[in-house]
Amino acid sequence: MKKLSVSFLLPIRGVLFGTLILVLAWPCDIFSQALAEDHLVSPEALQQQIVNSSATRQQNISAVKGFLSSPTAERAMRDAKIDPVQVRTAIPTLSDEELANLAARSTDAQQRFSAGLISTTMLLLIIVIVAVIIIVAAVR
Repeated sequence: MKKLSVSFLLPIRGVLFGTLILVLAWPCDIFSQALAEDHLVSPEALQQQIVNSSATRQQNISAVKGFLSSPTAERAMRDAKIDPVQVRTAIPTLSDEELANLAARSTDAQQRFSAGLISTTMLLLIIVIVAVIIIVAAVR
């Protein structure tokens, strides 16, 4: 068996040593700056989107609670053996999509009732259905 000569390893060690020096001398933050510039959404825009989403959710909660807190709605729920307090406390547990859907339907029902397009009986039925949907969604 032949021994490898040490002279063969010296150029390889020199190249490795030179590469190591270059890597260590390279500015550390150059890669993080490049990554920060490549973001599609800035942190400020993301924060604003969260604030807007939270405000929309709060408006939807208020709309559904307002719809279900009238004396007529409370009476309709009690007549259907549904606890109005349980329904109101379950509203915030709904998903954003469920909440937006119920808020739109509640607002639509109130407007139609105010315009005389639906009867009191139909409004009471809608109230009971919304309350049942909230309870079922909160239980699952």
